[in-house]
Amino acid sequence: MPKLTFLGAAGNVTGSRYLFEDTSTKLLVDCGLYQEREFQSRNWHTSPLEPSKIDAVFLTHAHLDHCGLLPKLVHDGFKGPVYATDATLEMVE
Repeated sequence: MPKLTFLGAAGNVTGSRYLFEDTSTKLLVDCGLYQEREFQSRNWHTSPLEPSKIDAVFLTHAHLDHCGLLPKLVHDGFKGPVYATDATLEMVE
């Protein structure tokens, strides 16, 4: 059965990350940076994610709270494709 996990932007307004999983696929929707001072320490931990096990990332748009942690995800082992509009991909490259 498919599962959707809210990993950020729940209880605050930044750090948007949603993990969609089914039996064979893990897709991350957004990979946002936490911007509020009291939540900034969350930017250094990707837990419960194992970046190398994520198959793809979908970015909704290029605001930092939706794509700002993508460089860390790549640094920590993500190697899959990133899907977004051309304008968003241009901004995050």
